[in-house]
Amino acid sequence: MEQLNLFSDSPSQFSKSPLASRLRPETLDEYVGQEHLVGKGMLLRQLIEKDQISSMIFWGPPGVGKTTLARIIAKSTNAHFVEFSAVTSGIREVKEVMKEAEDNRRLGIRTLLFTDEIHRFNKAQQDAFLPFVEKGSIVLVGATTENPSFEINSALLSRCKVFILKALTEDDLHKLLKHALSSPKGLGNMQIALSDDDLKSIAAFSNGDARTALNTLEMAVNNSRLDGDGVISVSTETIAQCMDRRSLLYDKNGEEHYNLISALHKSMRNSDPDAAVYWVCRMIDGGEDPLYIARRMVRFASEDVGLADSNALAVAVNVYQACHFLGLPECNVHLAHAAVYLSMAPKSNALERATMDAAEDIANSPAEPVPLHIRNGVTQLMRDNGYGKGYIYAHDTEEKITKMQCLPDALKDRTYYDPGTMGDEAAIRERLNEIRRWRSSED
Repeated sequence: MEQLNLFSDSPSQFSKSPLASRLRPETLDEYVGQEHLVGKGMLLRQLIEKDQISSMIFWGPPGVGKTTLARIIAKSTNAHFVEFSAVTSGIREVKEVMKEAEDNRRLGIRTLLFTDEIHRFNKAQQDAFLPFVEKGSIVLVGATTENPSFEINSALLSRCKVFILKALTEDDLHKLLKHALSSPKGLGNMQIALSDDDLKSIAAFSNGDARTALNTLEMAVNNSRLDGDGVISVSTETIAQCMDRRSLLYDKNGEEHYNLISALHKSMRNSDPDAAVYWVCRMIDGGEDPLYIARRMVRFASEDVGLADSNALAVAVNVYQACHFLGLPECNVHLAHAAVYLSMAPKSNALERATMDAAEDIANSPAEPVPLHIRNGVTQLMRDNGYGKGYIYAHDTEEKITKMQCLPDALKDRTYYDPGTMGDEAAIRERLNEIRRWRSSED
């Protein structure tokens, strides 16, 4: 049997472009996925078929067909297609393209400008599009993996329709892989023996990314043996080697960073330890700083558990220290320890509500003076002016509390802390109610 390699004259034809490029669809009927946008009767499909395209932003993860869809739109609408990337283009290139588009407009030619990774353009570069979008010199189609609400100038965003492209399903990817094996543009001219179960494994591995799926298939075929009958037999072992590690979508500085920490926080709040451990491991796998995860858990311990279990804060702080001492990979179990403990702890957001309500009063009212009787009269002049007058030392009383007012006069009846009924806070609630009843009682 013959091992295919980069230097062999084989049916894989390495001189050709990558499989993903060769199989790029040219029509909507060939396009896989995004049925919610381009399925029969869907909005974007109707706009394309009626040639009523306006400027738009395609927002979605890598490998879901943003560039391909833009090319199909340009071909379907007979527009002059111009493509450039925000990574390699600057303001000079933008101006050159705009001048060409304006010249074409005068000749009755519409320009569809596809800008990949549009979120990487700075404000000045994005602003350069505005007058040409408004005049209709160009139909701007921008592609971004980042939330356009945060990354695209509001003026430009308001002139564009945002379409959300979703990660491809495993069924979508399985269909695409079978097409790759049968299409003459793909691997259809080769005799390939590969089980359907292995195709499904590649689809599951690819995490919704068509490019990853096709690259993995191509790698497996190119690293398989050609037998005497001219059949390339792709083994499960070869597939497994090509799928040695999946890179899950995670950008520590992008929206997915906040999506995952939000998922962890809300899973712990919902007392779901299984989900909490999963999201912790997802962030670690994506390269997140374990100390960042631990810091968020310290916050959660007071925000969502609070006095219902004061030990939660100690656990979270101890886990932070453990992560600091050990680092990855050993500290993953400490983070799981905290995630499970916080998930299973009784919950109370009473401290969070108390601080928010107090902060709101402080923001919306004048700086109230401290009552004279609880000011510290450290000099005779201060004492002569009433500082400390009427102060009662609580430890000198039988109850160890007093009816003395400690809030400013304008807020004297305000309550901020309202204990919950879970865990230790149930006893705190009972005790606090007793204190408040006693203070409000007549002497």
